[in-house]
Amino acid sequence: MALRNLFFVMFAAVAIALGISFGIAPKFNEQADEPAPVATVAVATPEMTALPGSRAAFIDKENDGHFWTRADVSGTQVKFMVDTGASIVALTYFDAQRLGLNPEELAFDSEIRTAGGVTYGAPVTLASIRIGKVKIENVDAVILTSGLEQSLLGMTFLGELNSYEVRQGQMIIRQ
Repeated sequence: MALRNLFFVMFAAVAIALGISFGIAPKFNEQADEPAPVATVAVATPEMTALPGSRAAFIDKENDGHFWTRADVSGTQVKFMVDTGASIVALTYFDAQRLGLNPEELAFDSEIRTAGGVTYGAPVTLASIRIGKVKIENVDAVILTSGLEQSLLGMTFLGELNSYEVRQGQMIIRQ
């Protein structure tokens, strides 16, 4: 009997939490005159949070079908393409130079297999990556010598989040 009551209390708590997150929290839609549907976040900024006490950022899908974001990497802005298929954050040689990582002094002895073939990289640890209010510290990354036109936000960042999801042209990341 006590187990059944515990189950009921847990179910009620989850239902209330879902009701708060989808029914009571304010929603924004700056692109239309009518209010957005209850469970939709249509237009948002990285500074907006999904629930009180949580940290979230919203990344828009661009016309090319990819999610692009600017992130603060230890005080320097870097443009990333979000890549859930990349196991690690990957930096272009140029972005590594901008970040002061001195790639010319690193050993590029790690073999990296990409969709475009094999290249070589130098492993590094980034002090932090911040997108809006979401900040992950001590992020493993790799600097690639070639074969990468744009830095990639891979799973060594995304995997440290509480969640990430895609809804109506936006990726929502939560910490």
